[in-house]
Amino acid sequence: MITYRATLDVADELAHDLSRLLTEERRRRGTPLGRRALSPFKQAVMGLRWFRDRTAIPALARDNSISRATGYRYIDEVIEVLAAQAPDLHQALRKARNDGALYVILDGKLFSCDRIGEKTTSVKGTEIDRWYSGNTANKAATSRR
Repeated sequence: MITYRATLDVADELAHDLSRLLTEERRRRGTPLGRRALSPFKQAVMGLRWFRDRTAIPALARDNSISRATGYRYIDEVIEVLAAQAPDLHQALRKARNDGALYVILDGKLFSCDRIGEKTTSVKGTEIDRWYSGNTANKAATSRR
């Protein structure tokens, strides 16, 4: 087996903040000090590797010398701790309205897009937003406006 070192391209502050949240969660659960296989910081780095690089959980577990089951539990805990920081739907919609958002995507998926403000010409010769897919669902929603 080949071992190697790698660099995770996230800010140190992010790992330390997540580590702090995991420490607080362990305190809340009443986990005695030294009873976990990984420190909160190592668990945070493991979680960030999973989020950033989509490293397979069995590989993360192996890299940290823990069982697969523990790896899955640790990733679940990272997700729970981060999800607890997110606003609920009502708070998010209120903020969007107060910020003057024209639309909100509610499926929870984030994606980068370099065409959001660009216009293009459709097949029919009309000017449309470049990101517009033209599928039936979008046409029905557009016709109701």
